[in-house]
Amino acid sequence: MVKGYLLIKLVPGLEPDAMSQIRAIPGIIDLNLVFGQWDAIAIAETKSLFELAKVIVGEVRSIQGVQDTTTLVQGEL
Repeated sequence: MVKGYLLIKLVPGLEPDAMSQIRAIPGIIDLNLVFGQWDAIAIAETKSLFELAKVIVGEVRSIQGVQDTTTLVQGEL
C-alpha cells in the first residue's frame, strides 16, 4: 500500500463543502482541518503510486474550493 499525506489549501468560504467532498473520495482515509499555512491535511491510501496520483489529480484537485495541494508520500527505511 502507498500512503500519502495531502496538505490542502482551501478557498475561504468554501471550506465545509470542499471538505465534505474530499471525505467522500475513495482512498481518503482521514481528513483534518488545521490552522497555519495549510487549511486541511488528508491521508490517502492506495494500492500504487499511480492510483495515489489519480486520487490527487483526478479527484481532490478537481473539487471547487481546493486552491492548492502538496503531497508527501510515506517512505520506509
